[in-house]
Amino acid sequence: MKLRWKIAQAAEIRWWQGYLNKKDKSEYLTWKKDYWKQFLKDCQLSLPPQAICLDIGCGPAGIFTILPYQEVDAIDPLLDSYAEKLPHFVPSDYPNVTFQNLPLEKVQLNKTYDYVFCLNAINHVADLEQCFDNLFSLTKAGGTLVVSIDAHNHRIFKHLFRAIPGDILHPHQFDLEEYQTMVTTRGGHIQATIHKDKAFFFDYYVLVIKKK
Repeated sequence: MKLRWKIAQAAEIRWWQGYLNKKDKSEYLTWKKDYWKQFLKDCQLSLPPQAICLDIGCGPAGIFTILPYQEVDAIDPLLDSYAEKLPHFVPSDYPNVTFQNLPLEKVQLNKTYDYVFCLNAINHVADLEQCFDNLFSLTKAGGTLVVSIDAHNHRIFKHLFRAIPGDILHPHQFDLEEYQTMVTTRGGHIQATIHKDKAFFFDYYVLVIKKK
């Protein structure tokens, strides 16, 4: 699995370079911020200015971009590559955000958060079980964890993609029920399961979770 993760990470930075190659920075970030604002509305979340937030697997334009009044930590194993190769990501543009170039498996912070966001990221990690453990340990009791997932629609393709690299960007292949079980067995109460997008192989969901 570690080799598949390394391959997926290399493919991820190449994808971002290709995706952003011809996009104007200002226009792209305006669009992305509007996307995240609508995302929070869909999740029925309104974050107070004093909230302590974690954007894990944040990418070059994560939800941290619309949290200027909160205390925010943003973590991603490709942050150094984003800063070097993507003009769209300039850490100094976000003075209230503390960035760390780390995979989720190695995150050891002496704090917990009111809101933890793991968006478009959990399918990309190396050790899924450890990462879910870390997400819950980083969330305050009574805090909110928001995780987005690509969940398989067909059992046959789920098992096929586990056996062969049919989906190079995602080392993990699970269906919605399996992801929900990973949450509830760790003491999470799923407040909402939001069906954001539909496709043949995977549907895109957001789980809004309250830590008990």
